[in-house]
Amino acid sequence: MQTAERSSHLDPSENVIFQRHMIAYKQAAKLISGTVLEIGCGEGYGISELAQFSKKYIGVDKFDTHISVELKTDNDIVFYKMEIPPLHNIESNSIDYVVTFQVIEHIQDDNYFLEEIYRVLKPGGKLLLTTPNKLMSLSRNPWHIREYTPSEMKNILSKYFDKSQVNGVYGNDLVMQYYEKNKQSVRKITRFDIFNLQYILPRWMLQIPYDILNRLNRKKLKSENEDVVGSVVVDDYSIEESTDNCLDYFCIATK
Repeated sequence: MQTAERSSHLDPSENVIFQRHMIAYKQAAKLISGTVLEIGCGEGYGISELAQFSKKYIGVDKFDTHISVELKTDNDIVFYKMEIPPLHNIESNSIDYVVTFQVIEHIQDDNYFLEEIYRVLKPGGKLLLTTPNKLMSLSRNPWHIREYTPSEMKNILSKYFDKSQVNGVYGNDLVMQYYEKNKQSVRKITRFDIFNLQYILPRWMLQIPYDILNRLNRKKLKSENEDVVGSVVVDDYSIEESTDNCLDYFCIATK
């Protein structure tokens, strides 16, 4: 199932969010080694970034992920299609790095999710995790079970990991110009929600309308702001110490 939650490098209207996801992979590639488990490998565009720096790459997703023959030939890659948690087929204390980007907000039992990650990590192994900053979200996203404030993110990690660091993903002026235009556009749409139904109705009722409106909004923003949408690259994002104004969290936790 392809939703607006899964950004694609093939759709120019998604370039800004795609580059935002890629900065996390670029950063992770600088940190990882050994056996790497990616939970939620999605469209698979991050595999080439991670596999080349892994002794063994294990990908997990609830949908099939495209992995090129060339990539499989050049790297030790294993893929498991599964609903998580739990992490079936992954032995305890077997993973050097767990990478999970834009996933935890979709997990019903986030505590069990982190318990399973802790279980499969080797002593000294690290978790690299990203998720949106709730304080910067422009509307309710019904595909998300929940989002986290900075303190909530720190608290849930500290329940399972003695050592954790919550950094933030930030955009430069060009990225934030897009963010502000997006905010204005979202406000035009949500002004019709006079009863605040987006926060009252169950998620399943809102998912398809949200998906349609989200795609239409991105395409409208691209058509009206081609110079901005088309010119954003990964270097327009940075990862620094987290504040309330970061777009996403980039977390590093050590077992």
